[in-house]
Amino acid sequence: MRQLISRLARASIAAAGLWVGPACARSDAPVIAAAADLKFAVTEIADAFRAETGKEVKLSFGSTGNFATQIREGAPFQMYMAADESYVFKLAREGFTRDEGTLYAQGRIVMITPHGSTLKTDGSLESLRAALAAGTISHFAIANPEHAPYGVRAMEALRHAGLWEAVEPRLVLGENVSQAAQFATSGDAQGGIIAYSLALSREVSALGEYELIPADWHEPLNQRMVLLKSAGPLAEEFYAYINAPSARAIMEKYGFVLPE
Repeated sequence: MRQLISRLARASIAAAGLWVGPACARSDAPVIAAAADLKFAVTEIADAFRAETGKEVKLSFGSTGNFATQIREGAPFQMYMAADESYVFKLAREGFTRDEGTLYAQGRIVMITPHGSTLKTDGSLESLRAALAAGTISHFAIANPEHAPYGVRAMEALRHAGLWEAVEPRLVLGENVSQAAQFATSGDAQGGIIAYSLALSREVSALGEYELIPADWHEPLNQRMVLLKSAGPLAEEFYAYINAPSARAIMEKYGFVLPE
């Protein structure tokens, strides 16, 4: 399994358009560390911000937990958009942020299967249960629960359904939920559990079918953003823009539940 994961991790993720590094922008633009589930939503928000203000930010997408580690090690981020607010609270206690930030959204998870999969798309996970019992599923993708909040919530949903022990040996772990989406839709796995926001994108929805998993099957995905101690005026402006009507409309389009 470890060899399989290593092989998959070396796959051409960029070709699928699901993993990106810093977006193209001026070298003096602030770097925003954003959870991987925000890939499509925040890219669109940054485009709208540039159109409205003429100003640019750099976007870096990845695992919430990995970003927290990088912040502690001095990474030059000015703003952090986490998929799990507990990471923001801990960084605030440790003195890396200005304050405890702002809740900007709540995420959801879905089961997704690629076109042609033998596994049926089913938010209740009954099809996964049947496939496990019949021995007809070999690989199922989620984000790595060790540092990816969406992986933790996928694990919680699988535990709720009583399937964790049976599916664990068949898991293909993405470094983040965006990579898990690539594995789940490219044929490397027969399906997976990913962020609703990714499934709603044109790029991912074209690759398979998805269905929401009940929200009460896992702890809430309370997503919080915060300015780091190094944040400058432009990062402050983008931080405020996330709660502007145009940005909130984009977040809603990608399935996020917004705070009042």
